[in-house]
Amino acid sequence: MTRIAVIDNHGQFTHLEQRALRDLGVDADLVDNDVDPDEVEADGFVLSGGPDMDRAGRSAEYLDRDEPVLGICLGMQLIAEELGGSVGAGEYGGYADVTVEITDDEDPLIGSLAPDTRVWASHADEVKTLPEGFSRTGTSDVCGIEAMSDTDRNLYGVQWHPEVIHTERGEEVFENFRDICEQSS
Repeated sequence: MTRIAVIDNHGQFTHLEQRALRDLGVDADLVDNDVDPDEVEADGFVLSGGPDMDRAGRSAEYLDRDEPVLGICLGMQLIAEELGGSVGAGEYGGYADVTVEITDDEDPLIGSLAPDTRVWASHADEVKTLPEGFSRTGTSDVCGIEAMSDTDRNLYGVQWHPEVIHTERGEEVFENFRDICEQSS
């Protein structure tokens, strides 16, 4: 059975990320972000959303592992910032229902959602520039980088919350990430 650890950055929907993975038959653990990453055994990691980058604990250390990583909202921003991209305030602000255009229909995480999908996302902060090695895989009229991937390192990020009911086809994002984890183990 595939095992994915959800690293808890204290977001309001983190428990739903664990639940979505369990509903897919994944052995999903919820792990506090202060736990030593060397103590966590998993085939992949989800860096959850959360209220503040300063409260992300040891989340960045999971990027040094060889297993795939999916960053959701704050988790995506953390990946970008840690690897040389930039994060800044979004022009739109808070939560909204957004149509995301999939810009790479070959992307293993979100390509299956092409040509577009409706999502629930917060744009208080967002990735402004991609880190080296990443490509933009999703965009919208309120955010230039709604999703990003570095398939060579199996690092992925989405600005939106696939775990909430307001996001269409959110389960498919988790299915695709599960498949990425299974193929890389």
